[in-house]
Amino acid sequence: MTEISESIVRKFQKELNSGTVSLVLLAILDQSSEALYGYQIAKRLEGAAAESVPVKQGTLYPVLRQLEAQGLLGSTVEPSVSGPPRRYYTITPTGREVLEQWKVTWSRTRDFVDGTLEGGRG
Repeated sequence: MTEISESIVRKFQKELNSGTVSLVLLAILDQSSEALYGYQIAKRLEGAAAESVPVKQGTLYPVLRQLEAQGLLGSTVEPSVSGPPRRYYTITPTGREVLEQWKVTWSRTRDFVDGTLEGGRG
């Protein structure tokens, strides 16, 4: 791949990530039976990825804070036996409602894109 095409691919991946990270984070927290802190969330992302995770751990924290500010997540700070206190996140009832709506939107978008890429059968 040329340097120009690599740059274009990286930019496209970044644009895709910015639109999907919130959806994925809400889904991870919805599926968890317990509150999770950032590192645990990052490990779950890695476990869900067939290849390298397209989301860097450092980009998770601003998105988590944004989701909390929107009322989609709640958090508590707990002391840690190994290091500084940790912020644990849980999905709120509003977060669950929004997640369900986002899933529908994602499915429609995915179907449209897949149909277009496969020759217009969308």
